[in-house]
Amino acid sequence: MTTDFSRSLDETEPFGTWLLTQGNRDCWIGDLATAAKADRTFPRAGDPEEVRRHLSDKHAESDMLEAVDDAENLWLKR
Repeated sequence: MTTDFSRSLDETEPFGTWLLTQGNRDCWIGDLATAAKADRTFPRAGDPEEVRRHLSDKHAESDMLEAVDDAENLWLKR
């Protein structure tokens, strides 16, 4: 069994948790993060699909769903 010790703890940070830290961005991702912080039911430990499902259930604007796509790409690249 091989263990990859080069991975940092940040790489295991859930998408929802990471997104909540992005409120300082001057774009849709920042707006999404700000809205997520105010939403007590936001899936903080959720993956991108859970966040999309949550936003769809809340009837979020399509711009917010596109922001999830952009945020997911950034989250995966970190």
